Amino acid sequence: MQPETDTAASWRTEIAATLKLSWPLVLANLLQMLIYAVDVIFIARLGEVPLAAASLAVSLFGLVLWSLSSLTGAVAPVIAAELGERAPALRPIRRATRMALWLGIIVGIGGMGICLLLGPISRATGQQDSIIGLSTDYNALLIWSMVPMILASVLRNFVAALGRPFFATAITAGGIVVNSIANYAFIFGNLGAPELGLRGAAIATILTTLATLAAYIVAIRLNRDLNRYHIFGRWWAPDWQRFRDIVRIGTPIALTVAAEAGIFGAAAFLMGKFGASQLAAHTLALQVAALAFQVPFGIGQAATIRVGFFYGARDSEGMKRAGWTAIIIGTGFMASTALAMVMAPELLLSIYVDPDAAKNAVLVSFAVRYLMIAAAFQLFDGLQAVAAGALRGLQDTRVPMWIAIFSYWIPGFGVALALGFATPLAGMGVWFGLAIGLTVAAILLIWRWGLREKLALTQRQ
Repeated sequence: MQPETDTAASWRTEIAATLKLSWPLVLANLLQMLIYAVDVIFIARLGEVPLAAASLAVSLFGLVLWSLSSLTGAVAPVIAAELGERAPALRPIRRATRMALWLGIIVGIGGMGICLLLGPISRATGQQDSIIGLSTDYNALLIWSMVPMILASVLRNFVAALGRPFFATAITAGGIVVNSIANYAFIFGNLGAPELGLRGAAIATILTTLATLAAYIVAIRLNRDLNRYHIFGRWWAPDWQRFRDIVRIGTPIALTVAAEAGIFGAAAFLMGKFGASQLAAHTLALQVAALAFQVPFGIGQAATIRVGFFYGARDSEGMKRAGWTAIIIGTGFMASTALAMVMAPELLLSIYVDPDAAKNAVLVSFAVRYLMIAAAFQLFDGLQAVAAGALRGLQDTRVPMWIAIFSYWIPGFGVALALGFATPLAGMGVWFGLAIGLTVAAILLIWRWGLREKLALTQRQ
């Protein structure tokens, strides 16, 4: 009976460790979404067209930002593996974090250039001229938040991997306050600020991002356990091997995120073909779905760190427990969000707009339909997010990248195009395509996780 007792205790310990690490990350992710929600809430007051214009700009900006943040985020499994092998690993972790910051600056500047293609992309996809003008004007300011956002993401991964995820929670909460005040001031001309409309929302984002980055730097410098790594010391000294390691592990992660975020971004451009109402409804429904997604996304981040720790320690049983624990917790939560979307869609939409207002009747009608489909793919969305996080802990990123690219862009985007433009379903057809892509990705990723031993993924290179 003793082995069974020990096994049960190990699983209970892992559940507790996963929850302890994941809840601050989940809360930080939700608070980050609330920062975006604040933008949507304020911009929505400007009208349908400004909201649609901001949606187009954020579709491209968000795609680039999340991809590049995921590239530099490869520092998390690298730090976790170093801790599992030889904690506290001061020098390896310091050098890895420094190289991730270097990489963040380099790719962030490149990302700004990519975002400047918004105008040509919008025209090529047949967006309305009024929306293009507003979106490119907004985007011209928004891109200046790119580099500090990526650097803040690196520091967030650093504090989380070292067991201080609550810093991310507190700092992100502070960001909501800064963003709310800045939007209130610069969009509508309050508190002595100029009335800048949609431009004001971009300025609010820049100010919030700079405040967030500064807060991480101060928190790390003031915390004795984090400051001993001296990640800001000798910042000019390169470690090209670790730079290459982060690029090697992170590039497939970035492409994976680009594949998933890309299909949602492309969906926004497809929805723009159906008019401002459907595009605005798509934006709101996607905000609700994305808000729910932050929970399995945070649990997936925790899975990367927990699995990565056991990967560094070469403990295959520990990897198994960490991965499956996170997968079960994440998928279980998404069942509750699916129920909420079915039972109270208008209540969820009321976070952003007044569903009873006559001017919002068409928008809300479309958004409710899209939420019904979002409810259907919640379980698969959570499953693929956590499974991908567990595989990243094994530094297995290349094959999951191809799984994502295939799933989202062949069956997913293919169905979206076919049902959206070759049938009367229009926007509903696009959302059915999104659901198919997520479902296929979840099935293939969980299959690979189940075969990790046979594929020798648990053997550290």
